[in-house]
Amino acid sequence: MVSTKKNEKEKSATAVKRGHTYYQWIFSLLASCTHLVYGFECGWISPTARILQADNSPSGYPLSDEEIAWIASCMSTAATCVVIIHSYASDRYGRKINIVIIAFLGALAWVIRIFCNSFICLILARVCAGIAAGGCYNVVLMYIKEISQDDMRGILSTFATILQCLGIFIMYFIGAYLDYYTVTYIIVCIPIVTMLGMIFAPESPEILIKQGKIDKAIETVAFMRGLDKDDQTVQTVVETMTKQAEKFESMPDLSILSIFKNKIWRRGFILIIIAFTFFEMNGAFVIINFASTILTSTGIEFVISPELLALSFPVVMVMGSLTLASCIERFGRKPLLIGAYVVSCCCMFGIVIIIIIQKEAGGVPGWIPVVLMMLIVAMYSGGVCPVTYVILTEMFNFQIRAKLMSLVVTYGWAVTALLLQIYLPIANTLGVYAPFIFYGFLNLGGVFFTIFYLTETKGKSEEQILQDLMKSKKADNEFDSIE
Repeated sequence: MVSTKKNEKEKSATAVKRGHTYYQWIFSLLASCTHLVYGFECGWISPTARILQADNSPSGYPLSDEEIAWIASCMSTAATCVVIIHSYASDRYGRKINIVIIAFLGALAWVIRIFCNSFICLILARVCAGIAAGGCYNVVLMYIKEISQDDMRGILSTFATILQCLGIFIMYFIGAYLDYYTVTYIIVCIPIVTMLGMIFAPESPEILIKQGKIDKAIETVAFMRGLDKDDQTVQTVVETMTKQAEKFESMPDLSILSIFKNKIWRRGFILIIIAFTFFEMNGAFVIINFASTILTSTGIEFVISPELLALSFPVVMVMGSLTLASCIERFGRKPLLIGAYVVSCCCMFGIVIIIIIQKEAGGVPGWIPVVLMMLIVAMYSGGVCPVTYVILTEMFNFQIRAKLMSLVVTYGWAVTALLLQIYLPIANTLGVYAPFIFYGFLNLGGVFFTIFYLTETKGKSEEQILQDLMKSKKADNEFDSIE
């Protein structure tokens, strides 16, 4: 018996050593470069706002705070309108061509800024970037999942978050040191290279199977794993994908209305919508977009320019993401989310206090607001944002996940657009500290909501999660009907 187990382990080890994962790394990284470009756009407003509002603005005149707010928010507004379109197009025409289009739109957004920088043209450029961003969080992640083997999916999926944070850091850095047009010329190269590279990338094998191209799917799986087409591993993987595709096609096509008629699914959807409301409006994304503006508006004198101080934010975002990857399966979803909201809440109210003290008495050390804002963005990238998305993907089964995710992500983009649009008007009308009071209470609400209403999903099957969502005998009967 011991000998048999030993032989099985040796065979397993030999199987692991066969082939390679080079192409999985390469094409996952290439596809994730769309998130790098999205990171550039997220970080662009912070160092650029002062340039656009200067007397020698590239727009030909100093832009107002209201115009800056529109430029900042229109990307999220555009993304809101296209999430469902991206999901449909990627299923109908394939992941690869959709990612090529995403990269093309990302490049077009920067090409527009090379030739024209009027207010209307900047809006148009950001709309192009928003249409591209609308596909980043569903199409790109689906592509990476589908070209990767099981033991590689987790680490390859982290490329998206890491590259997005890296994009913000690069934009903060070069935006502080280089002139407006030099930054534009440098950045435009990235989406162009991504687009050209993705033209030569393989299509998702699951899409190929869906299109009836079984032989092509076998070639793709073999290529991505560095194995022969006749290898048993390749044949098994494709056979499994084929069975899953057949099972999905045999399932009844549920409409949104029929999903909402089910009490359990409706309750889960409402919980996720509320969770996304707290997540999207916790204020961290405003800090990422208006970092240098916020630091300047505190009235505190800094030895280093606010643009350079803001460089610390994407660094701690990357650190937060890496820390989360190492502990999310150890501590669970709820404890991490609660902790992130508690820290964010304290830091938001801390910013309010130091702004008031600085206004009334002065003498607040410059490092305090920087540290508070660093903690907020670290909690965002290492807890509030990714954990909420993890809960979203775990809350619903495969049959309804795609439909509800499209609705939730669309809602999230809409809330983000609203948040960016109203920040400057609120700060100018009610005071610099006013938005942070609002964010502080929202984070506090996130703490209580997570404790008392949100269900823990770590290590639970879909059936167990559904059981947790049930609150009555009627719901229990509905659960039986689902099975």
